Amino acid sequence: MATLPITDDRYLPHPNKPAGQHRSKTQEWGNAILEEHHFLRMLCIERKRTERSGNPFMLMLISGPTLLQGSDGEEAIRRIMHAVAISTRETDTLGWYEYGKTLAVLFTEIGPTEANTDLIIGKVTPALQQSLGFEQFDSVDITFRVFPEAAGGEPKHKDDVDLIFYPDSSDRHDSRKEDRRFKRGIDIAGSLLALAILFPVFLVIALLVKFTSQGPILFRQTRVGEHGAAFTFLKFRSMYANNDPKIHQEYVARLIEGKADLKDAGNGKAAVYKLANDPRITPLGRILRKTSLDELPQLVNVLMGQMSLVGPRPPVPYEFQKYDIWHRRRVLEVKPGITGLWQVMGRSRTTFDEMVRLDLSYAKAWSIWLDLKILWRTPMAVVSGDGAC
Repeated sequence: MATLPITDDRYLPHPNKPAGQHRSKTQEWGNAILEEHHFLRMLCIERKRTERSGNPFMLMLISGPTLLQGSDGEEAIRRIMHAVAISTRETDTLGWYEYGKTLAVLFTEIGPTEANTDLIIGKVTPALQQSLGFEQFDSVDITFRVFPEAAGGEPKHKDDVDLIFYPDSSDRHDSRKEDRRFKRGIDIAGSLLALAILFPVFLVIALLVKFTSQGPILFRQTRVGEHGAAFTFLKFRSMYANNDPKIHQEYVARLIEGKADLKDAGNGKAAVYKLANDPRITPLGRILRKTSLDELPQLVNVLMGQMSLVGPRPPVPYEFQKYDIWHRRRVLEVKPGITGLWQVMGRSRTTFDEMVRLDLSYAKAWSIWLDLKILWRTPMAVVSGDGAC
């Protein structure tokens, strides 16, 4: 049996076609396994539908490059196709998650109960085992993933957000790699230049923070970055040391749920993250926050590649836990930044959902030119007070 040509982006034939029919492989295989880019597009659409509706779906991944690309690869895939055909619904879809390496089945609208998931697994797994035989079945890795994934603890590494469901955010399918490299080059050059020019400012602020209140000069906090990866976020300390974060946790929870009172903003307008009259903030800290000077150490985060000059604001883990499913895309689709679209458009006039939509719009339409326009408008936003974080 010929080895599966993984460089040739084709389909495999349907196992039930009459032997007498002679059609091109492309025509014949098109009835069986969806091409990789078509399947991944369908997966992304299903994920976005679930983000809105909350109706879960399941993804089965069958990985075995050694088997699928080996001498018995075509026969093994025919057996997998047959097992899937007899154990799944007509609405379920078989396709390539990664061509030649990983097959996948998309089970749509499986229902909210765990029993439904167990029922599907209980039908598909034995069918695969019987069709492949013990030796071939043992050579593949079969995993089942449900979206939305169950709520867990604080995200500590990339695996806490299941990127299997976000192929549109993966490097393998990034069609703008060159643009992103250029953006990274601007981040490095811009942060280095700013650190060099602003070094005297850093020194003055550090001394003021040190001698006006007890505690460290820098405030270090875990934030959720690109692809859900946690990193240490840096700011000049603007609060009293050893404060209780509960007041901010409660405010953020009300804000995300759309229950934050206008009085929380202190100006009669809707607010995002800015809690007025916060008793934890020092007198110097109020000035630093109003002028956004407390944000300057984030230039180090940019230089280290954890942040960008322009991008969404990185959330705190307890904030991330409160997110609705669709909110999470704001930290999955683009690297967080010091400034962004929602800052320059007036953060004190922006609700949380509107801020997320702005971030998603930026992630979809970003360009170097857009970044430069946002950077140009940031000083004005800071002076007006709308861009203060």
